[in-house]
Amino acid sequence: MRKTPAFPSIVAVTILIVGGLVVSVVGPSAQPLVRAGAPDRTTTAAAVQPGQAAQPAQAAQSGQSAAAANSQIALGPNASLGGRRVLSPDSAWNTPIDHLQVDPQSAKYIASIGADVSLHPDFGAVDPGSPQGAPWGIPYVVVSGDTKRYPVTFEYADESDDVLYPIPPFPPIEGVPTGKFPTGEGDHHILIIDRDNSRLYELFAVRFADRRWMAGAGAVWDLFGDTKRPRGWTSTDAAGLVEKGRIEHALRFTAPKTRRAYTGPANHWASKDTNPNLPPMGLRVRLKASIDVNAFPAHVRPILIAMKTYGMILADNGGPFYLSGAPDPRWHDAEINLLKKIKGSDFEAVQVGTIIAP
Repeated sequence: MRKTPAFPSIVAVTILIVGGLVVSVVGPSAQPLVRAGAPDRTTTAAAVQPGQAAQPAQAAQSGQSAAAANSQIALGPNASLGGRRVLSPDSAWNTPIDHLQVDPQSAKYIASIGADVSLHPDFGAVDPGSPQGAPWGIPYVVVSGDTKRYPVTFEYADESDDVLYPIPPFPPIEGVPTGKFPTGEGDHHILIIDRDNSRLYELFAVRFADRRWMAGAGAVWDLFGDTKRPRGWTSTDAAGLVEKGRIEHALRFTAPKTRRAYTGPANHWASKDTNPNLPPMGLRVRLKASIDVNAFPAHVRPILIAMKTYGMILADNGGPFYLSGAPDPRWHDAEINLLKKIKGSDFEAVQVGTIIAP
């Protein structure tokens, strides 16, 4: 889709719906994903007041509770996080936008993306366009903290995190059949969650040759907080997951042409075009309140409700109103495809912050 990755999205903040059941990692009873050895904020906040230091016994107890919480997370491709919250509650991804004003440029932004085009769910069980049956969507894998780590050679090394990446044998790769390595060009994302250290490792445009890993870019995220990459840095992009019958975060979408500009939470552009009628990276759109979600099957409604409440964030150059998700053989594709009844004109852009441009 693109030569340079564009947006620092986080796994578990976009969308994965398993077996037609929408699951949300940010439900009201969800516990934060905690780092082993770090204070467990759900248990120590009352015990340690500002200005006080935790006692050794408290620190040991909090480290044990963190390790115990993380050990409940399943391992493997597209594994569940057990309903645990990722990112901070005040993250842009977790912030409702249904009360925000419509952006004065909304109609022009929507027209540039495609007012008459259908919303396109870009995920499913198997990619219908792949003769080899590659998974349809952006997969991820959950690994343990002792997974073997490898160096990665980057094309955009000056904007990549130069660390060792915990890559399991034959990791799931976007657009690549299970158990295979990429053989041509493509986005080819690898998304790896280190369960025990609460880290997300992202790789873009992955290749494996001569027994070494190469990629366009790499980024590492702290799933416990709301860390951001340096302004102007590229990222690798991500899909994500949801659990518990509702979605309480923004979703991710793409547009064919974007502006040489961005607005938070994005911090990078992927265009040379300065046309003000084109959307900046990070543009946030929401489904109009007038759209009747009850006309859709129960398994589809949570997606539409999330689009009204939290909206979608423009994360990459790609198809018009392509909605990202993770592949899974339990998808109910016939129901998900009903999302195509939604048109671009059913969305409106909202005002969310300053636009950064050259």
